Amino acid sequence: MSFLIDFLPLILFFGTYKFYGIFTATAVAIIASVVQFAYLYCFKTIGVVHWISLGVIVIFGGATLVLQDPVFIQWKPTVIYLAFAAMLIGGKLFWRRDFLRHVMKGIELPDAVWSKLTWAWSALFIFLAALNRYVAVHYSMDTWVDFKVWGTSIILLVFAVAQGLFIARYLKES
Repeated sequence: MSFLIDFLPLILFFGTYKFYGIFTATAVAIIASVVQFAYLYCFKTIGVVHWISLGVIVIFGGATLVLQDPVFIQWKPTVIYLAFAAMLIGGKLFWRRDFLRHVMKGIELPDAVWSKLTWAWSALFIFLAALNRYVAVHYSMDTWVDFKVWGTSIILLVFAVAQGLFIARYLKES
């Protein structure tokens, strides 16, 4: 159920885009994100990621609708990925903390491993931000939407599995 709640705005955005276009899909994504946020507020916990995601979709999606320019919604993933990277890097450099520890509660790992994970995820988010901009600028809207939904999802899944395999050896020791 949690998986569906997390990906509901993306799924609805994709499905709506295929039938009704980018502006209707953007409106649906905004509404779905607000509903998702309300659900989490009532029944679960709202994290920083949810606040950032809601703020960015409302601002960039709203600009897309008001100005009737899809370039704003294409900036949304780039801004979110850069915000996540900035949080991880800022946490590491300024507060000397690995914020991933809070995201991955209950997992005990050596400090050096948390550091590697933090830098790896930061690099991934920066890469995804740059890749999103590249695809948005150089390819059609259809290609960008497919990439946003399938390309980034696959990249994140493969990366998460690789990270899981990386930390597995440390979990056995602890």
